[in-house]
Amino acid sequence: MASIGDQGDGRLHALRQQSEVKRRFHRQLVKLESQFVPLLCSVLLLVVLLPVTAAPGSSFHWLLPLLLTFLITQSLRALPGLKPNRLSMAMVTVQRILGISAIATMWGLALVEQRGPYLILRIMVLLLTGLFSMLASLRLVMVLARVPRVNAEVMAGAAAGYIYLGLTGGLVAAALQVLVPGTFSLGSMGSHELLIDRLTYFSFVVLAGLGLGDVLPHNFLGERFVILLSLSGTLYLALLMGLLIGRFIATQEVELEFDALADEVEDPHSPIAGRLAGLGRGAPSGGDGLQSEDPPGTQRP
Repeated sequence: MASIGDQGDGRLHALRQQSEVKRRFHRQLVKLESQFVPLLCSVLLLVVLLPVTAAPGSSFHWLLPLLLTFLITQSLRALPGLKPNRLSMAMVTVQRILGISAIATMWGLALVEQRGPYLILRIMVLLLTGLFSMLASLRLVMVLARVPRVNAEVMAGAAAGYIYLGLTGGLVAAALQVLVPGTFSLGSMGSHELLIDRLTYFSFVVLAGLGLGDVLPHNFLGERFVILLSLSGTLYLALLMGLLIGRFIATQEVELEFDALADEVEDPHSPIAGRLAGLGRGAPSGGDGLQSEDPPGTQRP
């Protein structure tokens, strides 16, 4: 009998520990909500200001490493390690290494300009930022799929994830174009237009399902990239956004039921209010409500 009781106590203790871990994880997710709006602003700034960074004869070439540094820093803040398991910590470590390496390499590229190892640094920047963006997009989807509630901040994070996906497609496409020249036919590309900007435009066109436009895949590598990118956009909208919208509707229904219950309790003519009032009258003052009063004339020993 003692062993059975010990086993029951051990299982109860394990369930309590598991419940505490889940509550701690949910609290961490709730704290991350404040980082989603800055993340959305950082990725929007980079996408909108990309053409400005290619302006000739100006100091705007420093703007691109600044924007990328801001985006990488905010991504690391918004996507910390949440669960203390090996896979999660390994992904966080790899993401930090890629982010720090990308920041250092892009500032080195801005310093050397067109001298020395410019081409090597350019390839390294595209590869590092592309890999970092892919991992950040994946981890952002994993975080958004586990949020316990849906509000404006979480929806901002979902919008940031979609824009991040388009930016990731542009970075990966630019890396493919540099590594394998001729992967994409760039169409009427301006003389001072950035390759990243051109292929980021192409990435968002593919994600939105508008067609290929004037930028076209020119070999099997570009065609497979278009297939994977279009599938990623469709799955993101269908799965993640559907999950968040369903969770938002469920949250609103719970809040409505809670408000209705509160209104019913406050109504003195409702059955629940009558029962609560009866319980309040039946409990003796100063007692615990478990024993009834003695009838008149009864003497206690």
